[in-house]
Amino acid sequence: MATRKTTAVSKPAPKPAPKSAPQPAAKKSAATVKAAPAKKAATAKKAAPAKRAASAKKAAPKPGKPPKINWKPQTFVASHLKDAAFKTGLRTYAAYRDLHTEKATGGAVQAHVIRLLGKCDPKVVSIPHYHGVQFQFLYMLKGWMIGEYEGAGRVKMTAGSSWIQPPGIRHQVIDYSDGCEMLEIILPANFETVEL
Repeated sequence: MATRKTTAVSKPAPKPAPKSAPQPAAKKSAATVKAAPAKKAATAKKAAPAKRAASAKKAAPKPGKPPKINWKPQTFVASHLKDAAFKTGLRTYAAYRDLHTEKATGGAVQAHVIRLLGKCDPKVVSIPHYHGVQFQFLYMLKGWMIGEYEGAGRVKMTAGSSWIQPPGIRHQVIDYSDGCEMLEIILPANFETVEL
């Protein structure tokens, strides 16, 4: 094990104060000294719940560094609406139309159309979560969706709205319309999702 050598540096002796310098202030009275810790304790008790609440918010884990995208040679891929197949699986309230970008980009990009199904059930849908991605872009094709986003609050997206969700942003779906569809593009194709 390597040791670190430290060298003591001597400080010059302090200069004596001139004789005409003012004298230091008188010492605090015993009553003042005793009151200070009690005041600090009362302030600490008031601050403790706020600190605990703040640390609880910070305690939720953030995803580690998303996997690095290694761009490989890309292949041509086409996806036509007439051949579109929506499949469920990732979420019970959503069906996904894969746009075949994952294989074409060697896992660098995932793109799909998401169709939200049935009436919005907040018990199932409104679960706060985040994704360990490097990039996430969404574009609303049909209908509307209300989401809540860390740092932005509640936002209603309508047909033609687009948004970027920064890596690790906490968010949740609040409500959506019948026939709601959106395009989602994510880098990399495989990523971690954490429900809070």
